[in-house]
Amino acid sequence: MKKIGLLSDIHGYWDPKFAHYFSSCDEIWIAGDIGEINVVENLEKIKPVKAVYGNIDCGEVRSRFHKTISFMVEEVKVIMTHIGGYPGKYAPGIKALLYQEKPDLFVCGHSHILKAMFDRELRIMHLNPGAAGTYGFHKVRTLMRFEIEGKKIQNLEVIELRES
Repeated sequence: MKKIGLLSDIHGYWDPKFAHYFSSCDEIWIAGDIGEINVVENLEKIKPVKAVYGNIDCGEVRSRFHKTISFMVEEVKVIMTHIGGYPGKYAPGIKALLYQEKPDLFVCGHSHILKAMFDRELRIMHLNPGAAGTYGFHKVRTLMRFEIEGKKIQNLEVIELRES
């Protein structure tokens, strides 16, 4: 079993609460718009990081990460990108990629809108953790934690990062 911490749209904002919420995880995934490489470096002090770059990322972030990645966790095939849309309204080219690659889990960010939904047509779980940073229209910063055990994606938690 692997416990995953998931966030996106950080826009360079470091919140010490990330360490608190992700310390129990095995891996941290970032679905783009990291903003500053030091955010990744701070997260790597907590747990190993998998990430993709987003539309606001440049420099070190863009040179270190890819636009889209595909990988296996336990028996779950994952595709992660930044601009992906969601079931019924995928970004251009994404639905074709999903048909071709046949993942079990599709992860993206960009919208700043948290979503967890199952695409019945493609039989894929879709996750978007919303936005963990302070830049954008969202009112509440969010992240996710979940577990992957064998083929199961389970125990999904949505965490709201309120100011204390």
